Amino acid sequence: MAKITYIEFNGTRHEVEVANGLTVMEGARDNAIPGIEADCGGACACSTCHVYVDPTWVEKLPPRDDMEEDMLDFAYEPDPARSRLTCQLKVTDALDGLIVQMPEKQI
Repeated sequence: MAKITYIEFNGTRHEVEVANGLTVMEGARDNAIPGIEADCGGACACSTCHVYVDPTWVEKLPPRDDMEEDMLDFAYEPDPARSRLTCQLKVTDALDGLIVQMPEKQI
């Protein structure tokens, strides 16, 4: 179980516990966190679960694979260093304390 903080574009914070084995996207969906739409249901076929990872976490996460890189090209204002698709981030104890910020909108 990992405690993850989701920050909406307007600054509203949601700190929730997400079970290991789920994705960060599923944690948002299961806890009704606004700002992550996840239109493709986690198949890495869209960019509607795009977030900006807190700078202190960028190096702690596994690197993006080619498919995630390709989908981030369609995200709203992607940041080359901080943008991630939450469907591609599997929750483990190592993600305890992760902070992600939602973009202004999902496209």
